[in-house]
Amino acid sequence: MNRPGVSGPGTTTLADDVGDLYQQVILEHGRNPRHAGRLTAFDASAKGDNPMCGDRVEVFVKYAADGTVARTGFEARGCAISIASADLMAEVVAGRAPADTRAMFETFRHMAQTGDCPDCDATMEKLRPLAGVHDYPSRVKCATLPWHALMAALDGKGSATSE
Repeated sequence: MNRPGVSGPGTTTLADDVGDLYQQVILEHGRNPRHAGRLTAFDASAKGDNPMCGDRVEVFVKYAADGTVARTGFEARGCAISIASADLMAEVVAGRAPADTRAMFETFRHMAQTGDCPDCDATMEKLRPLAGVHDYPSRVKCATLPWHALMAALDGKGSATSE
């Protein structure tokens, strides 16, 4: 019998259950991204490339009249982690000012590198499934690549790398 929080053969722990949930979130967003696709109208875009593993992403940003990010779309070829990261990123940056989006990227990058998020608010909690990449340094680049491309788009640059 599997009982959360009880260790031993044939049992699962709460940490296992959370890990499974996070894995499901990554796989779901990786297989069925909700924000994938080139926006029909956009104000900025940038391509991101991770030459070590072959992940590629292009991010498209449409600004609202007040200068906030109205919508973000992306086209990607890569692993489930990079695609899930791009999809979750597009979800959480909508309605944010570029400066807030940059700050969110720094918090996300710290979380991806360390697994820790001391300043996580409800929005950052949506990105928590990607915190597990800190155990796999090469996967940190997969998770942060879409964010690097987004930062390049916000800065008016055409490309970014996860290096």
